[in-house]
Amino acid sequence: MRSIRKLLLVVLLLAPISAFALFNDCKDLFPGQEIPTSPQLGRDLCFDGFAIYYSPQDKKPIYTLEKLSRDSLTGQRPKRSNQFYEEARLPFAERAQLSDYRGSGYDRGHNAPAGDMNSDRSMAQSFSLANMMPQARQNNQGIWAKNVEEPTRLYAKRVPGEIYVYTGSVGNAGSIGRGQVTIPTHLYKLVYDPARNSAWAYWIENTNEANMTPPISYQELMQKTGIDFHLPIDQNPAATKPATRQPSTHKGSVGGWYPIFFDQYSSAKLNALIAQIKEGKVTSIQIQYDRNLGLAQKVASQIQSQTSIQTTLLQSSPPESTETQFERDRVTAIIHLK
Repeated sequence: MRSIRKLLLVVLLLAPISAFALFNDCKDLFPGQEIPTSPQLGRDLCFDGFAIYYSPQDKKPIYTLEKLSRDSLTGQRPKRSNQFYEEARLPFAERAQLSDYRGSGYDRGHNAPAGDMNSDRSMAQSFSLANMMPQARQNNQGIWAKNVEEPTRLYAKRVPGEIYVYTGSVGNAGSIGRGQVTIPTHLYKLVYDPARNSAWAYWIENTNEANMTPPISYQELMQKTGIDFHLPIDQNPAATKPATRQPSTHKGSVGGWYPIFFDQYSSAKLNALIAQIKEGKVTSIQIQYDRNLGLAQKVASQIQSQTSIQTTLLQSSPPESTETQFERDRVTAIIHLK
């Protein structure tokens, strides 16, 4: 048995890095279902409207991917939640924690932007710390929001089909927090329009003083990041033949889970959740808390008294901080769906 385990370990170590990024629950988000090849070892995380390839070492995304269109960005928009939470699906040692960003001087910078989300669930999921990178504050709220994220949305609204948007960061300018979340030196956003067989990338320094520069080419971004995104881009710049597009099979909800936040006891939230459980849509619930065990137990007790669903409690405690933050009293219920 021991020799078999050693053999399996050797196989895993020798396997290509890309083999670890499977994205089984959201592979249809990727163009042609082609997963990028990265020199970094990471964990794949599927959400309702986006996917993340996450670095356990840097505790931030290696890249995120979204599929945007005019339909997804127009109509009634969900209210921004602003409720950041630690990613329960990651081992504790690999997670960025709320305390890592407190007093750091850096924003919790979205990779998949909250402004791109088109449902309350995807909005809530976008505030996972797995979707964040330490970003210079004026950069996040200024040049990145106004000259990168907003123009990308405007482009998606203008063209007739879907576009794919990859966002990530590279480099090491130090770290923040006890968890040592890596501060990137540069940020990028790659836009791919399959109907026009074209792709370009924004490349921005992660500083408050960063200047806007012209977009770089797809090939140049691959050289800078070491990531092959496997886009079917014709290498001849003069080529105009559009890429063949496969019909999309994405049904919108692919994450299989979503969070519900309790800053205090809410019978309305619990009744809505219990109704969903009784409809047979929920498989299990994990309840995360820091110091508010009483509220966590009350939420769990209410669910268990009215349903037969499996409910577990998980304490996720950041190191003590001199700052008082409401997140430490929050209870988060992670709802796993069928």
